[in-house]
Amino acid sequence: MKKVLITGACGYLGARLSKYLAEKGYGVTAFDSFDPSHYSEWTSLMDEVIIGDIREETTISDLADKQFDVVIHLISLDHNKSEASPDFISSINVMPTWNLLDKYSKQGLEKFIYFSTQHALGEIPATIIDESYKPKPSNKYGLTHLLSERIIDYYNKNSASNCINVRLSNGYGSPQFKDNNCWWLVINDLCKDAFTKNEIKLLSDGSPQRDFIHILDICQAIEILIDTDSSFDDNIFHIASGKTYTILELAHTVREVFKDRYLKEINISLPDNSISKNPNKFKDIERFFIDTTRIEEYGFHSTIDLATGINSIFEYLEENY
Repeated sequence: MKKVLITGACGYLGARLSKYLAEKGYGVTAFDSFDPSHYSEWTSLMDEVIIGDIREETTISDLADKQFDVVIHLISLDHNKSEASPDFISSINVMPTWNLLDKYSKQGLEKFIYFSTQHALGEIPATIIDESYKPKPSNKYGLTHLLSERIIDYYNKNSASNCINVRLSNGYGSPQFKDNNCWWLVINDLCKDAFTKNEIKLLSDGSPQRDFIHILDICQAIEILIDTDSSFDDNIFHIASGKTYTILELAHTVREVFKDRYLKEINISLPDNSISKNPNKFKDIERFFIDTTRIEEYGFHSTIDLATGINSIFEYLEENY
């Protein structure tokens, strides 16, 4: 089975992806600045766990001394930290992508998978968005991911390595590590508020739209990209559910799952302190939709529906809170 290096392997998505691939039989080397040694069940699945700073040249050189078939690069600052100084942001969000590829592309690396984000596209209009949509990032977080996408494009065209950009929509699901900072994610946050406070409070009128995909569906998509033997001139893949919900619809879905699971009614309060009773208030709003045709052509289908995913978060909360 293929040997895989995952950078950012102890983060919210990285920890789940590392475990998923290791349990599928891949030889996974996990790299991160976080020390996961007290998660022995997880670390026992890894071929190796390497702790270091991706910004350091010695770190890149040490990683490049090891042979892998696939590198999956997940390290990035979050939205808020990506508003810092350009030097700091690029030292984490951009330069490691370049440095890793500069080393590995000379060593015959088979595949490099870069985790980008829908934020690289900027404000998305109410239309169907496929991989040909022209990016117009509206914040530094999206800008730096687009810069890294361009680096991926360069090495995909100018090296023997197959370099792939994955544009991810909004992931959700329970974390692998309790240390994972994931409770700011919309679905996770709504579930935790419902569970710990017996209420849901929205910070908007509920009209903003999102495409949500469960973290295990993301793992399935990455496994497909690892295993395909195809080379890609068009190397961008959307990983999304292809379904768009308003935040209000989502909140009511969480409310209904909570009611069915705990036989208890909870309220959804709006910023004006009114209580939302109508989940279909924005039913006729114009929506964007993320086109997932390209990844589906290789066998991907989102398999975890919202109710199932939300129930799994409540199960995690029951066990840990």
